[in-house]
Amino acid sequence: MSHVGVPRGTVRKRRSLALLTTGVLTIPVLAGCSSGGEETSRGVPQDIAPAARETVADGSTVNWAVDALPATFNAFQADADSATTRITGALLPTLFPMDKSGQPKLNPDYLESAKVIEREPKQVVLYKLNQQAVWSDGREIGAPDFVAQWRALSGKDSAFWTARNSGYERIEKIERGADDLQVRVTFSKPYADWRSLFSPLYPKEITGSPDTFNDGARTTLKNTAGPFVLRSVSTSKGTVTLARNPRWWGDKAKLDTLVFRAVAAKDRTQALADGTVDVADIDAATADRITLARRDRGNNGQQPAHGPGSEITPAAALRSWALAHGSDEEAAEIAQAAREKNRKAVVAYATEQKALRDFAVRKSLEPAYTQLALNGESGPLADDRVRRAVARALDRQELAQTVLGPLGLPAKPLGSHLALAGQPGYKDGSGALGDQNTKEAQALLADAGWTRGGAAQLPKDTKAGSEAEKKGDKDAKEDKDKDTKEGAEAEKGTAEDAKKDEDKDAKTEKSEKESKEEKADEEAEDEKGDKKAGRASEDSAASRDEGLYIVGEDNKPGAQAPAHASASGASGLHVIAPARTAAAQSAALLRQAGVVGEDGTVAAQDKQPGGAAGAYAPVGTAAPAPAAAKGQLGKDGKTLTLRFVLPSGPGSQSLRSVGDKIAAMLEKIGIGTEITKVPDESYFKDHIASGEYDLALYSWPATAYPATDGRPIYAKPEPATDGSLLVEQNYTRVGTDHIDQLFDQAAAELDEKAARELMKQADARIWAAAGSIPLFQRPQLVAVDKKLANVGAFGFAAPRYQDIGFKNRQAAGSPADRKK
Repeated sequence: MSHVGVPRGTVRKRRSLALLTTGVLTIPVLAGCSSGGEETSRGVPQDIAPAARETVADGSTVNWAVDALPATFNAFQADADSATTRITGALLPTLFPMDKSGQPKLNPDYLESAKVIEREPKQVVLYKLNQQAVWSDGREIGAPDFVAQWRALSGKDSAFWTARNSGYERIEKIERGADDLQVRVTFSKPYADWRSLFSPLYPKEITGSPDTFNDGARTTLKNTAGPFVLRSVSTSKGTVTLARNPRWWGDKAKLDTLVFRAVAAKDRTQALADGTVDVADIDAATADRITLARRDRGNNGQQPAHGPGSEITPAAALRSWALAHGSDEEAAEIAQAAREKNRKAVVAYATEQKALRDFAVRKSLEPAYTQLALNGESGPLADDRVRRAVARALDRQELAQTVLGPLGLPAKPLGSHLALAGQPGYKDGSGALGDQNTKEAQALLADAGWTRGGAAQLPKDTKAGSEAEKKGDKDAKEDKDKDTKEGAEAEKGTAEDAKKDEDKDAKTEKSEKESKEEKADEEAEDEKGDKKAGRASEDSAASRDEGLYIVGEDNKPGAQAPAHASASGASGLHVIAPARTAAAQSAALLRQAGVVGEDGTVAAQDKQPGGAAGAYAPVGTAAPAPAAAKGQLGKDGKTLTLRFVLPSGPGSQSLRSVGDKIAAMLEKIGIGTEITKVPDESYFKDHIASGEYDLALYSWPATAYPATDGRPIYAKPEPATDGSLLVEQNYTRVGTDHIDQLFDQAAAELDEKAARELMKQADARIWAAAGSIPLFQRPQLVAVDKKLANVGAFGFAAPRYQDIGFKNRQAAGSPADRKK
């Protein structure tokens, strides 16, 4: 399926294909970053109807649905998409494809070996190529191809129009080894993810010059080195046709031809039924129809008990017949037309259902996860306390169950931003943020100043004198100077003073705050309760003064506030700008993150369920009453309402269901949402990438190289010269220097175990920043002709196109041409 909400054109080098099913964006530890063992996790196995090659027939054609014809065949350009990745996978060398567990695995079709042979003084990787590996024009694959691709993607020559491709800029030189089949790559600085480079590998004829790189591979690939070659591209038919490569040295492709056909998501069911395609990603609705079709196989030709007309009751059918044969000619004509339309729909549906019996639904979990993104650039979510409150209000288990449960897939919330269940290094790091806890979420909001009745309260910076002038006759008894003086004094008074002299202090902000807290605790309005509320107010205010945490500030007490900040250090702060943070709050956040002490131990309070006490809101902060009963929260005359943007396409129904559940969960803690549904084609470009949202759902794909592919997604945005933010792919606009440093350290760490530990620490920090909340791994549903083998829901693994084929030899003619 197409992927909404994912940056179109993001290739693997840029954390490829961003995801959300279009039609239906696609990859949301401090406490989990100790050096303990990895969490045992099992991924869902792939479902591809595996069969030994000798049981697969030679010949025939398979039609495979893609969302659209690829905008380019150059996977390193910004407009490369999922079709680019799918098609080039059958045409070009991938040196280390992902295996079933999501790990990079050496591809023996192209490499005999590849390993780090030197670490000091510089890292050197030696590639030994398969001596049979040749391009389709007969030339050997060799060092010149590696050199040309490095120069094109290194970033040193701006004439090459490339997307961001990390790793190539670390290469110092590439040279021929002991013979033509050896390639030595020397790095200027260590690079742990060196296996991510040169995949796909293009021939030097494409990467050798800016002209050929920019335009030579957009609409065709004349020279390839895979089990198939590119035969033709037809824009009128919407097809890309591949043919068996006669020079292929590996296992011979079982298919004669492989056709990728552009079929929109809404047209997939019809395309399957009429034989246009044999393989297609589908949504849950189409999967249900295939399941029903197979269930109804033995109904002896009777009309299915579902689909058009199935909801018509006998009484309604009798009434329709009576109208169609009645004396009222006009009513009869309308009824007859409606009955004829329904009859045709029933026949068409039954015909489709009969054809759909020939398909099976292969299902697994897609190597991608859906997240709730919280835009921290401005508005209420610029405060990390509000973001954490949103996160802690979510029942992620319920959200996962909503999407995965009905499909019979394991409904377990995802616990990491940088690895999926089943991948090495996966560990649930969500404890750095804390489990779902309504009271803690409410306490965080109260600490941030969002309270019941706050929407009716005047802003804090309203002058006492001007407030007094609005009080009417009572205020007119005193002169303006006295009002101003008494107002200032009243703001410094205690809660007890405010209670005793309620009439005089009612015009001050302090008394208004006392009034709010009295209402929040209206069941205990005795003197003792009032004093307790006063103490809670003082504690909360003191905490805000001492420990305001700004994203971008990690354990830097004493850092200077930016020049544009106000004297208090609170006004005008930008979400990613450094600011003053108190040692107490920093310590609490570090405890929340699970950072180990200097002696390598973790404090006992950090090990308790739900995280460290006081790490989420200052100790003593009173949680407001349930919002559902008490109303929406507000502050300074404004309600706490967040803009929630969702795609409106027909295939995004499950996503909208998740969005509705999230809105209901937030309502319980007093946060309102304004849900806006926008067309799929504008969802990412006009809203996510541009930052026109507070909350959004989109997805990121899995990667075997989190240090490389994850950094641009979670890197701290930097100000541009024009005042805007350079966000790379961090569309939440939330990041810290420490997160960036952990990514950089992991990318340079050649010890895989140590690199994974660094990634766990980075994941913990990402959880604690609460800009991205992983929800669940996306379902993968693929409709496949039941006679096909070695194709379907691949999970992590890359397809082996040469193994795909029909299990039994077919009659003359292409299977795609037969009527099913």
